[in-house]
Amino acid sequence: MNHFLRKASFFCSRNSIIRIIAVGTTGSGLLYWNANEDLTVKLSIPARFREHFSFQWRPSFVLSNHGQFGSFPLFLSRVDPAPAGDIPKEAPVAVGDGAKPSCECLRRDSIANAAAKVAPAVVNLSVPRDFYGFSPGKSMGSGTIIDADGTILTCAHVVVDFQGRQVTSKGKVDVTLQDGRTFVGTVMNADLHSDIAIVKIKSKTPLLAAKLGSSSKLRPGDWVIALGCPLSLQNTVTVGIVSCVDRKSSDLGLGGMRREYLQTDCAINVGNSGGPLVNVDGEIIGVNTMKVLAATGLGFSVPIDSVTKIIEHFKKSGRVIRPWLGLKMLDLNEMIVAQLKERDPRFPDVEKGILVPMVTPGSPADSAGFRPGDVVIEFDGKPVESIKEIVEIMDDRIGKPLEVVVKRANNEVVKLTVIPEEANPDM
Repeated sequence: MNHFLRKASFFCSRNSIIRIIAVGTTGSGLLYWNANEDLTVKLSIPARFREHFSFQWRPSFVLSNHGQFGSFPLFLSRVDPAPAGDIPKEAPVAVGDGAKPSCECLRRDSIANAAAKVAPAVVNLSVPRDFYGFSPGKSMGSGTIIDADGTILTCAHVVVDFQGRQVTSKGKVDVTLQDGRTFVGTVMNADLHSDIAIVKIKSKTPLLAAKLGSSSKLRPGDWVIALGCPLSLQNTVTVGIVSCVDRKSSDLGLGGMRREYLQTDCAINVGNSGGPLVNVDGEIIGVNTMKVLAATGLGFSVPIDSVTKIIEHFKKSGRVIRPWLGLKMLDLNEMIVAQLKERDPRFPDVEKGILVPMVTPGSPADSAGFRPGDVVIEFDGKPVESIKEIVEIMDDRIGKPLEVVVKRANNEVVKLTVIPEEANPDM
């Protein structure tokens, strides 16, 4: 092909050469010729590129064949698509576990269209801070209307006093809509552990609400959009990608119970808290909650799947009920298991499971007979491989016995019965 282009360059204009190279870059096009006296070169262009070649191109140039030169025509023309019934359907290609393959490219207006779907539902929140009868300032943040009745999803730290664990300003919040209308909202529910809160406003007319999506199928590298009111600058849109889908709270040096966040490089600043993180379909897949001050491009959001469960708790009980076992747990994989067996050959023969490195004295797990070094392989009669599965099985089951199967050193299998207690909300 290089020889072919070098010879062509002597007899073709610059524009012709550019066209030849452009056609070659279509990647999956097929170029071939018959080595006989009358040479004919044919170029097959994939269907997805044909619409870009709406002209008929018939340049002539010279090809060297066994030291002889001979001219031949190159035919390039647009081919009308065959009827739908004549085109064989391609088998879908799986991309990752549960990932939904898509043949659509990110268009010039994809981000703008996605932002436009959610932007009318994004609001600015302002809460006066009270300090011994004085109001030194206001807490500013963002929120999203998720129901036409005026239900607003936001962060708890925007509307709740973290130190006193009390709702400030008697639960009243100043709410400004994108169109400039203002309302006084009421804090209905707040969960400090997850940093999620619900505010309600009353409107005489139905309000535009954003659609909740799913965060379970997000992958690192997916495009996301952050909307909100940083520094009270309403209608601000920034874009980036998902950097990590399961950033643990312990990775960020946060104490208390285990939480997971979506990590993104979207620009998130003061005032963005409570605003939505949106996918390219215009669906909310997270709630922006914090950023690392000493770094650029490190923002974190609460996954919308977790938020949905919290909202269900709010509706059912008015608060989030979390069972507590008193176990420190670690997800195992083959590499970790191999390393542990190198250190101690008595480590149980497992490929996956949940390791218990520590048991809190006096906890439900301690009373049930858990020991450091146990590997949980079954929980409530179901095989488990991750902490997330245990949390989902427990849900809000307080005071109900749960059967657990663990493996110990030398492959000893033990059945235990544990009764979860409600977790202290300040933990």
